[in-house]
Amino acid sequence: MYFPILRGRQFELLALQECLNYNLLSDKIIPVIEPVKCSSTYVRTVDAFINNKHPIAIIRNPQVGSWTKESRSSGNQPIVVSAKAQLNEPNVISSLYVTPQIDQFLNTVAAENGISVGNMLLICNKQENIPSYLRAASDIKPRFCVIPDKRDFRRAIRDNRVLCEDHFPKRPRNVDYLENETEFFSSDHLFYSEDGYIGFSDYSIIGEEYNDAGFAPYAVAIHIVYFDEGNVLNIKHFVSDSNDDFSDPARKFSEAVEKLVIWNQHMELKTAGIQAFEKEFFNRTYPGLGVVKKYSLMHHLELMSNFLDGARR
Repeated sequence: MYFPILRGRQFELLALQECLNYNLLSDKIIPVIEPVKCSSTYVRTVDAFINNKHPIAIIRNPQVGSWTKESRSSGNQPIVVSAKAQLNEPNVISSLYVTPQIDQFLNTVAAENGISVGNMLLICNKQENIPSYLRAASDIKPRFCVIPDKRDFRRAIRDNRVLCEDHFPKRPRNVDYLENETEFFSSDHLFYSEDGYIGFSDYSIIGEEYNDAGFAPYAVAIHIVYFDEGNVLNIKHFVSDSNDDFSDPARKFSEAVEKLVIWNQHMELKTAGIQAFEKEFFNRTYPGLGVVKKYSLMHHLELMSNFLDGARR
C-alpha cells in the first residue's frame, strides 16, 4: 500500500479529483490529506472519494496551514460542518499526528465519531513523541502507523508500520536543479515489505516542507518521476533557461516543458499528467505554476498506481 501525504492546497486536491475522475488511482493508494485551508475544493475532493468508495485518510490535528484558525470563522461554518460529517463515512480514515496531546485528540475522536485508535492512522514523526505513541497505543494498535525509517522508531513501533521518507530533493532555488537534472528518488516501493512495513509513504514531488507564501520564481522547474530498468524511481528536473529575473513566466514554462516533451519522445510515458504537459506545449499555452504542480502530481500518482497494479507505465 502507498500512502502519499499531501497538504490540502488547491492544486493537490484538484490532482486527486482528476485522478479519480479519470479512474487513474489504484485501490492500493490511500492518500493522506492534511487540511491546511477551509475551502469548498477540500469538501468536494473528500466527497469524490466518498462517492467513489475509495479510502482516504484525513488528518484531524493539522500541524501547518490555517485550517484551525479559519474553522473558527462564522463564514466557514458550512465547510466545517460538511467536513465533520465526512469523517463519519466508512472509507474516510480518521488520522492524527502523534503529539503530547494525543490522548485529548483520541478522546475527541471517540466522542464525536465513536472511532477507536484501532481504526485510525497515526503519524509519529518526532522522536520525542514516541512515548506519547506508546501510551496511546498500549492496549489497541492503530490500523496504520506512519513512521520514519529510523532505529528508535523501528524498535518502539512494531505493529502495522508504514515507512515514510521525504524523497523530494528540495533546492533553495529552482535554477539550482540545473546542477543535477537527474537524481535518485526512491526504492521504498521495492523493499518496504521485506523491511517489516505494511506500506510506504512520502510527500510525492511536493516535499514535506510547507510554505504558504506564493512568489514569482526566477526559474520554472518541472519535476517528473520515472522508473529505471530496475524499477527504481528517479526524478528528472526540467528547468527554464531565461532565468535572469522573474519576468515572463509563460516563456520560462515553454522552455521547461519543451525539454520535457523532447525527453519523453524517448521515454514514451503516457500518463494523463504527461499528456497534459504535451498538450500545453503543442498549444503554446501557459496553465500557471499551480497547474504545473498538479500535472506532475497526477503523473506520479498514476505511475505508482500502474506499478502497484502490475503495469510499468
